Amino acid sequence: MFFATRMVSSLEKVFCTPDLPGERLDRISGAQGETVAFQLACKAEENLILEFECSSPFGEALSLREVGLVPSTLPAMPEDPFVLTSRPGLFPDPLLPMEKGRMRVSRGNWHAIWCSVRIPADMEPGEYEIAFRITTPQDLLIWKEPEMEHRTAIRLRVLPFRLPPQRLLSVNWFYADCVSIRHRVPCWSGEFWTLLEAYFRNMTAHGNNVIYTPLWTVPLDTAVGRERPTAQLLEIEWKDGSYHFDFGRLDRWIRTARACGFEYFEMSHAFTQWGAKATPKIVVRVNGVEEKRFGWHVPATDPEYRKFLTSLMEQLLPFFRSRGLTPENTFFHVSDEPQAESKESYRFASELLRSLIGEYPVIDALSRVEFFREGLIRIPIPTTNEIDQFMQEDLEHRWVYYCGNWKDGVPNRQFGMPSARNRILGLLLYVYNLDGFLNWGYNFWFTQHSLNWEVNPYLDPEAGRAFCGGGAFMVYPGKDGPVDSLHYEVFAEGLQDLRALRLLESEIGREAVLSLIREEAGSLPTMREYPRSPEWLLHFRERVNDMLAERNRA
Repeated sequence: MFFATRMVSSLEKVFCTPDLPGERLDRISGAQGETVAFQLACKAEENLILEFECSSPFGEALSLREVGLVPSTLPAMPEDPFVLTSRPGLFPDPLLPMEKGRMRVSRGNWHAIWCSVRIPADMEPGEYEIAFRITTPQDLLIWKEPEMEHRTAIRLRVLPFRLPPQRLLSVNWFYADCVSIRHRVPCWSGEFWTLLEAYFRNMTAHGNNVIYTPLWTVPLDTAVGRERPTAQLLEIEWKDGSYHFDFGRLDRWIRTARACGFEYFEMSHAFTQWGAKATPKIVVRVNGVEEKRFGWHVPATDPEYRKFLTSLMEQLLPFFRSRGLTPENTFFHVSDEPQAESKESYRFASELLRSLIGEYPVIDALSRVEFFREGLIRIPIPTTNEIDQFMQEDLEHRWVYYCGNWKDGVPNRQFGMPSARNRILGLLLYVYNLDGFLNWGYNFWFTQHSLNWEVNPYLDPEAGRAFCGGGAFMVYPGKDGPVDSLHYEVFAEGLQDLRALRLLESEIGREAVLSLIREEAGSLPTMREYPRSPEWLLHFRERVNDMLAERNRA
C-alpha cells in the first residue's frame, strides 16, 4: 500500500489535494523558551485512520494537532497581487485535538499534523531528535484497517539563549459576548469565568499583552439601530438622582487577566463606531429593573451622557489607581475608524473624554492623519497601508493595525494568502520600530454588523460572506475553550521573530541589525515591498539564530 510523509515548515499550507509543493524539512531550531512548529504531512492511496506515536525528550511540551479544513467563498481579494488563491475552496486552518492521537486521511490527498514544541526555558542547548511511528489502529469495532507501520523523524536544535520579554504592545480585540453566545453560557456565570480564563491564557501564550475590557457592551461591529448581546462589566444603578457603580465584576476581570499574564488594559469605546455620533449600549438598573439608558437612540452630545461619564470617571479612575491601572498601562478609546466627514463629532467626543480621564492616554484606529495634526488624538493607530504618512509625524508612540478585507500586498493572514505574508509582520514591526500592533479581531463569531449572532465559524469563517476567510477571528470555539488556528500560530511566530531581532539589537546595535536586513533582502523592506518567499524568511531567522548562538556560546 502506498503511503508517504513529508515534514514541511509552519509556513506551508497543506491543502487537501494530491500535490504538495512544500520542500522537505529535516531540522528546525529555536531558542530556550520559544515555541517552534513544523508540519507532518501524510498521503495514502486509501481512506485510512492513522495513529501517531511520538518519542522525544520534550514530553508534554510537544503537542500534535490535526490541521482541519474549513470552507471559504472569498479566501483573498481577487485583485490582490500576492495570494495563493482567491477562489472558493477548502482551506487548512483550525488545529483540532486528536482523539487517541488519530487522524483520518482521504484517498490520494495530503493531510497534515501541526507539531508544536514549547522548548523548556532550561533545556540544555543541543540537537534533539523527534521521531514518529505511524500505524493503522487495529482496535476498531466494525473492521480492521490494513496493517501499516511508517517511521520518520526531524531534528530540533535548541539554541543557547532565551528571547527577551516582548516590548511590543499587542492587541487582538476580544468579544466577551461571542464567548457567551457560542458556548451557551450566561455572561459572568461561573462557567463563563472558567471559559474566560482559558481564552485569556491562550491570548497571552500567543503574544497578546493588552486585553480589551468591556466596561459596557462594546460599540463595535454593530449596525445603526441594532445591538449586540449585553456583556457589561459595570453594574450601574440610578438612585436619588445620581449614578452608583459596583466595580466587583471589573475587579475580578482585572485579577483574572493579570493571573493569565496580561499586563495592559484598554477600555471599550466611549462612543459608537465610525464617527462617535451616538452613545454605546449601557444598561442601568432603575427601581430594581434594568433598562437600556444609552445606545443608538441617545446622541453623543446628550447632556445626560456627559453627566454619566463625569460621574463614572470620578469613581473609576481612583479605583483603577488602587488596582495598579495607571496611565502607563491603561488606555481609553473614543471611537473606532472615524472618517473625514465625522471629524467634528469625533472632535466633540475626544475633547469630552480627554477632559475627564486626565493623563490616561487615548488610542484609536484611524487612518486620517489630519486627526492627529489637528490635535484630536495623540496616539493614532493607522492601517498598514496608511502608516508611511504617519511615520513623518512627531508621534510619542507609534502603532499600526490591520483587519477585514486587505489587499495591496500588505501583511495579513487571510486563508488565501501565503503564511509568509502573515509572519513577515514581525520583521516589519522591527524595521518600522513600532510600539504597538492592533488586530481585529480575536473571536468575532457574528455576522458583519452583528446582524446574526448564531454563526458557526467552522462553516462560516467570513462573518456572513462579509470578509475574507481568516479576517474576523484568530481562534475557533472548542468544547472547553479556544481552538487555535494555523494563521494564529504563524502570527505568533512573527512576534517571536521580532523578539529575536530585539535581542540581536541589544548585542550589535540597531543599525547593524538594519544593515543585516538590507543585506539579506536587497533593500530595507516596507509594508508593501518585502521578501515574498517562505524560504527567505526561514533562512533569515536561521541566520539571526546562528549569530545569536555564536555570541552566546558558552
